[in-house]
Amino acid sequence: MFDNLSARLARVVKSLRGEARLTEANIADALREVRLALLEADVALPVVRDFVARIREKAIGEEVAGSLTPGQALIGVVHRELAHLMGEAAAPLDLATRPPAVILLAGLQGAGKTTTAAKLARLLREQKKKVLVTSADVYRPAAIEQLAALAKQVGVDLFPSSGSERPVDIATRAVDWARTHYHDVLIVDTAGRLAVDEAMMKEIAGLHAAVSPVETLFVVDAMQGQDAVNTAKAFREVLPLTGVVVTKLDGDARGGAALSVCSVTGAPIKFAGVSEKIDGLEVFHPERMASRILGMGDVLSLVEQAQKTVDAEEAKKLARKVQSGKGFDLEDYRAQIGQMRKMGGLAGLVDKLPAELKAAAANAKVDERRVGRLEGIICSMTPAERAKPELIKASRKRRIAAGAGVSVQEVNQLLNQFEQTQKMMKMMAKGGLAKMMRGMKGVLPGMR
Repeated sequence: MFDNLSARLARVVKSLRGEARLTEANIADALREVRLALLEADVALPVVRDFVARIREKAIGEEVAGSLTPGQALIGVVHRELAHLMGEAAAPLDLATRPPAVILLAGLQGAGKTTTAAKLARLLREQKKKVLVTSADVYRPAAIEQLAALAKQVGVDLFPSSGSERPVDIATRAVDWARTHYHDVLIVDTAGRLAVDEAMMKEIAGLHAAVSPVETLFVVDAMQGQDAVNTAKAFREVLPLTGVVVTKLDGDARGGAALSVCSVTGAPIKFAGVSEKIDGLEVFHPERMASRILGMGDVLSLVEQAQKTVDAEEAKKLARKVQSGKGFDLEDYRAQIGQMRKMGGLAGLVDKLPAELKAAAANAKVDERRVGRLEGIICSMTPAERAKPELIKASRKRRIAAGAGVSVQEVNQLLNQFEQTQKMMKMMAKGGLAKMMRGMKGVLPGMR
């Protein structure tokens, strides 16, 4: 989403050279680039003005350390201010209250409130909370049915409602039900409109007064751009917003909403929707997002994602095989492809890499579809063939290719790629890390 913004800011680093101190004169052109980059990203003009003014104030007089270039020193200031713009440190949900802790979701229709309700319920359930969800959206066709289906999918309780009821009545009865059935958290999904109107604002204000939520989260679509600012202002005027959820951050929009809405609402971004899948909601870390925007990558999130998705026992078993230099077979290779897909696939992994590695991955032609074909080829093999690839001769290759719906050439490519991976594993076992790194080209599934 932030690729264009990242590219413009990368040019800022290269434009400043050979200065010992940042001054008004030598950062003027760079600040103009920052301003243009933000405006192109569809960040609201008042937000851009304040942001650039803060950078100018903080940067002037900044000493350039011996190990840094002037451009890197300025980017350090930009990084800190970007993190500040998006809400400083990640703020956890405030659930320290007498149960049930009520979370009210507000926002326009189409922003993703219903899906966010289910994703948030899933996150809280993983934290050992007993969660109840309910829909007070009595206007959108099938909204109640959608939440019911999602609640069943994530394994949380649903308080039923119908289109003939008043939203306030639904919400108050849901609170009573949650209290008497010992739920820790109640998430209330509310109605939206295609645009802000007086009736919606009165309704959401009434709901807030009736249920006294501990968290009032404004859900905004990252693809809204400048419109997100006007919507945020309207909701801020009628609700004491405690946080923001930015959805569709995996899209190809310019990302201005994510940078504008926090400044406008005065509430931190608490969660980000990063995919349409039910597990595609992440705690938002402003400093990590700032690093990604500036091309520094987000290695911490990558590590956390690995810790959540990688099977520890399988990883230990693979580590033992690597250490011994023996036994790494096509079944292990398929398992590694599966683990990678759980982590969001190659595209999801590459998106969190620093700019230099991301560029290298782009040059290596990342092909997500090819990863699926590789998995299909291995699944078309017999257990004996996976354990001993040397058994796979011409006739077996034709049978495997037919079973996977690919050409014999693609089966050969997989076997060659696997052979390179085996060699890499043997190098690792012998401690030849430098040799291994040189030989990695073409080894990762889906990269050529």
